Amino acid sequence: MDTAPPPTRTVAPVVRLPVARRPVVQRITLPSLASFGGADSLALGAITLFLTAFGLLMVLSSSSVEAGVAGNPYGDFTTQAIAAFVGAGAMLALATRLPTALLPRIAPLAFLASVVLQLLTALTPLGTNIGGNQNWIRIAGVSLQPSEFVKVTLVLTLASFFSRRPGERLGLKGLLPVFALAALGVGSVYLGGDLGTTLILTLIVAAAVWFGQVRLPVLIVPTGLAIAALAVFAQANGSRTNRLAAWQHGCTDLLGTCWQTTQAEWALANGGLTGVGIGNSVSKWFWLPEADNDFIAAVIGEETGLIGLVVLLACFVAMAVVLLRIATRTQDRFTRAAAGMALAWLVGQAFANIAVVVGVAPVFGVPLPFVSAGGSSLIANLVVVGCVMALADRPVASAAPQSLVSPDHPAARGRAAGAR
Repeated sequence: MDTAPPPTRTVAPVVRLPVARRPVVQRITLPSLASFGGADSLALGAITLFLTAFGLLMVLSSSSVEAGVAGNPYGDFTTQAIAAFVGAGAMLALATRLPTALLPRIAPLAFLASVVLQLLTALTPLGTNIGGNQNWIRIAGVSLQPSEFVKVTLVLTLASFFSRRPGERLGLKGLLPVFALAALGVGSVYLGGDLGTTLILTLIVAAAVWFGQVRLPVLIVPTGLAIAALAVFAQANGSRTNRLAAWQHGCTDLLGTCWQTTQAEWALANGGLTGVGIGNSVSKWFWLPEADNDFIAAVIGEETGLIGLVVLLACFVAMAVVLLRIATRTQDRFTRAAAGMALAWLVGQAFANIAVVVGVAPVFGVPLPFVSAGGSSLIANLVVVGCVMALADRPVASAAPQSLVSPDHPAARGRAAGAR
């Protein structure tokens, strides 16, 4: 009997279903607010970033007309935006990652490098003369103003000096290194013809000896010599002499020496209380020279009115308060001197700029920090703020506790024996 073969079972082919791949997730870890320091550091950074953003807006408004004639109405704004991006990145990086112990070591070398670059700018054909000042140099297609970095490095170098040499113990002989550094920095900038930056550097040195706690009687003779030297510098150029005379005796040459200040006053008057609106300035249409730079405060007053100028002044007053808190609350000599010099530089230069615009001071040409057009100036301002933010919460190296008991006392010998 034949048996039939068992029926074969048909097996369906195995089909592998596609498995969804897990997406690659890139995580970017942002630093916490605590990494930027305490309340003073955060307040200083917030004020600085607000002024920088406001400055970008006003540079776009004040420079668009002249830049448009040159072919690109956004050209100057783009350059300023790149500088703001680089400077703000440097400020935040310095505030969170700067090893502050290295600053006193590298500051003198950085100062010498900046002075050498400034001398190359002022004394060689590498420098570019703009408006009678030879303070710009072009490197790899980028225009730099080395005098701005002389300010930064001078602040750090003088702070390093007073961190090692308590100012209250110094006499004239002990202050000779300070005067030598000041003469080197101020002299290199003055050789380029920039009286405004020379005055700001002198203000930085004055703040250094003040916050370095040098005794006032020691400063009588140096202060007199500095005032006399500045008076000579101010009279050494014909245009400066004319501007000083116009400020002292009143403007009569409205089409010449007094043109810039007169146009600034008219711009402020046109702005009134609330301004004509951002972008609607009349003075920027080739009436006001340096509308996006030294006289940008006039455009701010015209477009935002008295209210805008008051807000701007309030920001710099707030910055002064924060920097003064940092300088007075710390026990670290380096931090106190650096914060004090940054206060004199940034806030002092801001009020000097506005004083020129409103006619309270003669025209000597200094930009408005964080606001005026100028990449080198903006980057230098942001770098010094980043250094101060890093120093604001710097721990103070405390000395080892000393025993109140003499080593020769029997009790001290007993403790030493017990420790062994």
